[in-house]
Amino acid sequence: MKKIISLITAICCMAVFTACQKKTDDTITKPDGKLDKCTLRFSWWGDDERHKATLEAIELWNSIHPEIEIVPEYGGWDGWTEKVSSQMSGGTEPDIMQINYDWLATLSPDGNSFYNLDDLSKQLDLSGFDKDVLSFGEVDGKLNAVTVSVTGRGLFYNSDVYESLGAEFPRTWEELIALGDKFSQKDVYPLDLDIQSGGTAWYLAIVYVQQITGREFISMDGEFGFTADDIRMALDFYKKLEDHGVIRTIQTRTDEDGNAALYQSPEFIGGNVAGVLEWGSSVGKYEAVLPEGVLKTGPFLTTENGTSSGWMIKPSMLYTISKNTKHPDEAAAFMDFLLNNSDCARILGTSRGIPASRYAHESLEQNGLLTGLAYESDSMLDDLDTVTISPYMELPRMKEFYNTAIEQVSYDLCDTKTAADEMYNSVSEYLDRLK
Repeated sequence: MKKIISLITAICCMAVFTACQKKTDDTITKPDGKLDKCTLRFSWWGDDERHKATLEAIELWNSIHPEIEIVPEYGGWDGWTEKVSSQMSGGTEPDIMQINYDWLATLSPDGNSFYNLDDLSKQLDLSGFDKDVLSFGEVDGKLNAVTVSVTGRGLFYNSDVYESLGAEFPRTWEELIALGDKFSQKDVYPLDLDIQSGGTAWYLAIVYVQQITGREFISMDGEFGFTADDIRMALDFYKKLEDHGVIRTIQTRTDEDGNAALYQSPEFIGGNVAGVLEWGSSVGKYEAVLPEGVLKTGPFLTTENGTSSGWMIKPSMLYTISKNTKHPDEAAAFMDFLLNNSDCARILGTSRGIPASRYAHESLEQNGLLTGLAYESDSMLDDLDTVTISPYMELPRMKEFYNTAIEQVSYDLCDTKTAADEMYNSVSEYLDRLK
């Protein structure tokens, strides 16, 4: 993979809600190197597979350290950002948190809103992490968070449907378009893009244009790399996918699925939608709703001349410790357990992607657990000249720009040039304001 670049910058203010209580003490508790009896809160989001594995890991911890009780707080992704933002605003956040990549920029722009993990080295062993991977969690010289895994979106297909139609997984964009024409004769879609997940459709269009032009959509320091013509090319490509029956139109998806996510869609579960674009660390929710072994990893699409660059990677998630925790040593010890403990690694498996910690990785390898869709997809990404996703690209306001443009094109509210010009102006102005 391309060398990971570290840059987390102040970007925007996130919406917050009234907190249950106000901060009463801004003094950071200093570590003393000892583990004392206490209760710690740990929060994360995810699917049922991740919840089950994490709760089992907590049980193991509690059996080893009965004096340090871990209280779990977990749920689905929808609304989780707002929940954590509200907790952070009111000083009621958990001691240990699973956080998203862009949250460092919005919740800790100066590096002072989370605990500096460099101060917890007596309990937190970071020797098993590559320096470039650790740099993802650095803000203004402070280590605010540790990357759990590095991931990228991959293509996954319903092998039963493909085999029944005598089709192979596509290797090029042109082959994908041709499959749309073939599958539409059976009222089946070879792929679909879950616009509700926030930018999935735009993600694929970006990859296509990055391969064609060699330009990055947005750089790590927030520079806009696309022209208005590049955005139009991306929207033209998206519209082509709809017109050739590769994916459903937004109207069709809404009529058939309502507000359900794609993995909950009867069309996907029933095989009428035969492919998805998903993060390797999150593909388990799609795998779980199909018969065992049916969902398989497909190739990363290339141009006809074999150009495979343009696919993107990022930290799937990170762990951080609240600066307000009264038990920093104990919180660091639990984080170390989650990241490095071999028994914990076997329990968690690849529920959060392929571990970035060398110790957890070795544990899975030695126990034959480095298998499955996440491992296959990430291994294939390792062989590509990937682009590191800018944290600016992940911001909620940016995703609104993407989805607005795609909706305008899908519903034929305007032509692609008009939608592209509007999106280019919106993104340019927004990035300028942030800087």
